[in-house]
Amino acid sequence: MYNILICDDDRDIVNALKIYLSNSDYVLYEAYNGNEALDIIQKQEIHLVLLDIMMPELDGIHTLTKLREITNIPVILLTAKSEDIDIILGLNAGADDYITKPYNPMEVSARVRSQLRRYFKLGSNPVHEAVLRIGGIELDDKAKLVTLDGEQVSLTPKEYEILKLLMSNPGKVYSPKEIYHQIWKEKPLGADNTVAVHIRHLREKLEINPAEPRYIKVVFGQGYKIEKGRDHENA
Repeated sequence: MYNILICDDDRDIVNALKIYLSNSDYVLYEAYNGNEALDIIQKQEIHLVLLDIMMPELDGIHTLTKLREITNIPVILLTAKSEDIDIILGLNAGADDYITKPYNPMEVSARVRSQLRRYFKLGSNPVHEAVLRIGGIELDDKAKLVTLDGEQVSLTPKEYEILKLLMSNPGKVYSPKEIYHQIWKEKPLGADNTVAVHIRHLREKLEINPAEPRYIKVVFGQGYKIEKGRDHENA
């Protein structure tokens, strides 16, 4: 699955692009200005951005400049034919491609596929550790394997994804709604109870004493985090 963010202040254009990209391989996110886009990118794992140049609050060029400070995911500019100077500015700021209005659905789909293929197949994606280690917990994302002190631990797919999210960001607190939205990709209705149950099961499988957890902690009134283990801190 690829997570694609569509950012344009025109809701009709966003809706049209969502139709063009309605594909089982894509999870689509939407934003209507640069600030919204940056907020989503900081909270979600986004693999590609379709970014309009002319937007209120924070335009596409400034959004792209800020985005390039934190990630090198592909960015395709959404432009009008009259925006040649802005296209040049955007490409110089780090855009990977551009599409001019009116959009051809087949062209949009082809350019998105091309950028995703380049990003993932040619090694341009950010390097993430395939093996995450915190204390005695080791998560091998290639093998989809979790061990505790060398012993394999059997997790459900959702438990695995929650653990991976927490281990990828040690010390960061995630609210139940944030966890639910990232893992289930749905509106966080009933998120608190659902996430709490999965966290409890993770603790039962990973903690020596689930009532006094060493790893997965509750931050009262805020959410959950995984503590930085000594091995991780010294790594």
